[in-house]
Amino acid sequence: MIHDQRSGLAGYVSGLLSAGRTVFTADEAEQALDVGRGALLDAAERLQRRKALVNPRQGFYVVVPPQFASWGAPPPSWYIDALMHYEGQAYYVGLLKAAELHGSTHQAVMEFQVLTAKRLPKIRAGRNLIVFYFRKDMEAVATGIEDRKTDTGTMKISSPALTALDLLRYPQASGGLDNVATVLSDLAEKIDPQQLAALSVTVERPVVQRLGHLLDRLGHEALTEPMQQVLQARGSPPWAELDRQEARDPDFAPEPQERDSRWRVIVRRVPELDE
Repeated sequence: MIHDQRSGLAGYVSGLLSAGRTVFTADEAEQALDVGRGALLDAAERLQRRKALVNPRQGFYVVVPPQFASWGAPPPSWYIDALMHYEGQAYYVGLLKAAELHGSTHQAVMEFQVLTAKRLPKIRAGRNLIVFYFRKDMEAVATGIEDRKTDTGTMKISSPALTALDLLRYPQASGGLDNVATVLSDLAEKIDPQQLAALSVTVERPVVQRLGHLLDRLGHEALTEPMQQVLQARGSPPWAELDRQEARDPDFAPEPQERDSRWRVIVRRVPELDE
């Protein structure tokens, strides 16, 4: 059978939207339309030029509904779960994006941040930027990963406890110490202290020390007590800098303002919260 590839793919895409679907793979479309890969790629390129389709990964397509035409793509939450299944990778939405989903509203999050067990390049899809951060021990933090409903299904996100630990573990993604402290001030009341303690064994001890110090500074000593007990069970930790960047060059590092003996943290500058 001979098809008009352009109208055929456009009709296929419209049918997906009518059925509530916004993603498809090249293999699915080829089978449904009975076309070869070259013809499909040509038709898909035409739809991409018309801003009706985006191609975040080779062989994986996202339909752009009319209401998101000006954005160039629907929100990543609409397709991140399907994309990661296509990649065959465990994942969770984390860091500042997870904090936002848990109610932290102080800062607009510019990246859709995803942690996964494979190093993946970032994706630009319309106005959205999806950035991947590598975590090899995904199974170790499984108890801190939750399912969150989206407009098209579900996606996996880090719990408040895992989010808090990750904010200190991935400082390059967290916007600096002041921003981390501000986000933690929003997040703290939602953190389960027992889960925080259990997950703390999956990260390096300085991460636990820094998080414990910041939460105590914010007035949440009761929240950190179980985590403190777990930390001590791992042996008395060496002193850790609260902000590694400030202590990187000993000749220019400011003198310590404080030494937190409970967490063995050296504070050279007290974090400032964005009120």
